[in-house]
Amino acid sequence: MRILICDDNHLVVEEINQYLEEYFSQKDNITPELVSFSDGDSLLADKGQKDMAFLDIEMPGLNGILVSHELKKAHPDIFIFIITSYDQYLDDAMDAHAFRYLTKPLDKDRLFAGMNRAMHIYCDLISPVILRVGKATMKISESDIIYIEVQGKTTLVHTISDTYPTNKTIRLWMDTLNACSFFQTSKSYIVNMKHVASFDHQLISFSSCQDHAYLSKRKYYAFKRTYLFYLGHRY
Repeated sequence: MRILICDDNHLVVEEINQYLEEYFSQKDNITPELVSFSDGDSLLADKGQKDMAFLDIEMPGLNGILVSHELKKAHPDIFIFIITSYDQYLDDAMDAHAFRYLTKPLDKDRLFAGMNRAMHIYCDLISPVILRVGKATMKISESDIIYIEVQGKTTLVHTISDTYPTNKTIRLWMDTLNACSFFQTSKSYIVNMKHVASFDHQLISFSSCQDHAYLSKRKYYAFKRTYLFYLGHRY
């Protein structure tokens, strides 16, 4: 895991670093890599992994809201904590799909509560799924699954790298997968909302492949509500 901290006030950067080190120490976990920036342009130019970011809003160059939008475009799963002294940016932070909105001076308890929730979701995202394909057993990440479909007596798991046939039923897959990210769109399909690019009353298109999944008419409105909630409130 790699956490980015961006604020033009070095005292705030030091405070966030200290809080995060304390948080992971209390959890008996190794502190992830913490990388600091004083402006948004430098952060966006960084080529490293981006799992979580703490962004000040008012900074030289790009403000934290614009940086947040750019980060979410390139890294949809990133957890963004917006930090500011001003409440008037709350709506903008929500539009940018910020995970949490923290005001200065920082409340450590609120920060730790937000980290608890973020780490819970993060662990779900990276948790391995065990696949038994023939005589082989393998692990894949939930986030790599694009969709699952039933073909005859076989259930196919389509991932960003390959397709795997399994004997697990669609119901068992729904019981296995993270309910916050996966939706059963018909009797034969489960989709990962992370990879949904668009949908209409019949078909769902994906950003990670050229395939489509069937969306039953009776599930259209439930899927639409769930997907919009996923986009706006997942983080």
